[in-house]
Amino acid sequence: MNITKNDFLLSTDKAKLQVGVIHRFLASSYWATNISEATVEKSIKHSLCFGVYKENQQVGFARIMSDYATFAYLADVFVLEAYRSQGLAKWLVQNIRQHPDLQGLRRWMLATRDAHALYAQYADFVPIQNPEMWMEIRESYD
Repeated sequence: MNITKNDFLLSTDKAKLQVGVIHRFLASSYWATNISEATVEKSIKHSLCFGVYKENQQVGFARIMSDYATFAYLADVFVLEAYRSQGLAKWLVQNIRQHPDLQGLRRWMLATRDAHALYAQYADFVPIQNPEMWMEIRESYD
């Protein structure tokens, strides 16, 4: 998948991904603080990844973990600070939701501390119904 908007390219080609850029951002994020580069590489290997590029430089990223039949989890969504406020995150998430391999799924999930409005407005995410039904095991990267 390759889609362009103005001077930006959105691609699912893993060969284009710049693991150093992705790792640096994630390692300093609130959700993946101190994640190792090896873990980032492994997560990329086992996910459907979306990179956003300007002049061959990676400026955004997101990945999907899915069985491609019933469930998808959206993770690690970011746009580098210098490229924010240009609608790139919205464009990225909208195109992820429209990806042909992700149609007809019963459930999409994500976790966010601060972007609820973005996901609700542009990707139809809503708060979990019956959160008491859900459980998790949280491991630390420390």
